[in-house]
Amino acid sequence: MENKATDQQIDEFLALFDSPLDAVRATADHIRNTWDQNSPTLQRPTPTTPLIISLDHVSKTYKVGKQRLKALDDVSLAIHAGEIVAITGKSGSGKSTLLQMIGCLDKPSSGTVLIDDKNPRKLSDNKLSLLRQRTIGFVFQSFYLQPFLKLDQNVAVPAMFARQPIRVMNDTVTSLLQQVGIDEHRKHFPKELSGGQTQRAAIARALVNQPKIILADEPTGNLDSVNSAAIIDLFKKIRSELGTTVIIVTHDHQIAQQADRIITLSDGAIA
Repeated sequence: MENKATDQQIDEFLALFDSPLDAVRATADHIRNTWDQNSPTLQRPTPTTPLIISLDHVSKTYKVGKQRLKALDDVSLAIHAGEIVAITGKSGSGKSTLLQMIGCLDKPSSGTVLIDDKNPRKLSDNKLSLLRQRTIGFVFQSFYLQPFLKLDQNVAVPAMFARQPIRVMNDTVTSLLQQVGIDEHRKHFPKELSGGQTQRAAIARALVNQPKIILADEPTGNLDSVNSAAIIDLFKKIRSELGTTVIIVTHDHQIAQQADRIITLSDGAIA
């Protein structure tokens, strides 16, 4: 009875989004056909590959009581489209703050951040929300799947808020679940999945709006070594097939070594 009640609530929620919109950017055909049999494998980015993330002398200071704490100190970096970049450093080094800047979740105290050639500080709240929604997907150490939603419904949540048409959304979810290798679990609840399967679902959810950038905060922190390696391989597959830029915050040196390059932070600055 409990599952039937939940399904009814979900159906009512989905019905709110059953309207085609010209502004919808994501389609299942794009996911399936972007890299067809005649397309070359995407090579590692080169210096001539367009920049997708740029930080220019970025600092971030927080006021805590009467103290001022500098979380980032004059950070400048450039990340090219299609790169896999690892961000490492000790606890308190500024990794999370840097990820918040790139994810447009916070604004710098000074300096300039450009995400896909857009300056978040110059955007209205609505346009900033659209930039996050359409350009950036988030993957966290804690998977944050809704326990009362089945796997395919969890993956679809960002597409609902992006108001994708139901047919397009369902096709996209199906394609993504196949790509990350868990389509046979689409009607399972999160508690019925292993840690590796749950993280794959979280990655599929991050990809459902076809973002250009994936930000992964300790994505393997709750996984064993075998599943950790599988998740990193999945990120590489996503980069190769979709051209997605992947940024991984990790304290695991072996995971960081799998990236194209490593950015190490120390006391808020690039070491």
